Amino acid sequence: MEETTDLTFEQAFQQLEEMVQKLEAGDLPLEQSLALFERGMLLAKLCESKLDEAEQKVNQITGVDSKGPILAPFVSKE
Repeated sequence: MEETTDLTFEQAFQQLEEMVQKLEAGDLPLEQSLALFERGMLLAKLCESKLDEAEQKVNQITGVDSKGPILAPFVSKE
């Protein structure tokens, strides 16, 4: 299966939705279901991480002046 690190939030979320549909259908062999579940967990963690990062960026808005929002520098966890 492809790496998750280069996926955007939207791509990861779309893949996750597709996996959930396949798993809910219930017609996959056990091994394939487990592989999809494992990949789904990785995608869910990626989505959560990207949402956390977006939330941090939003939280760094410190005010508004006549030109719009005043932003503080963002420091990534990485």
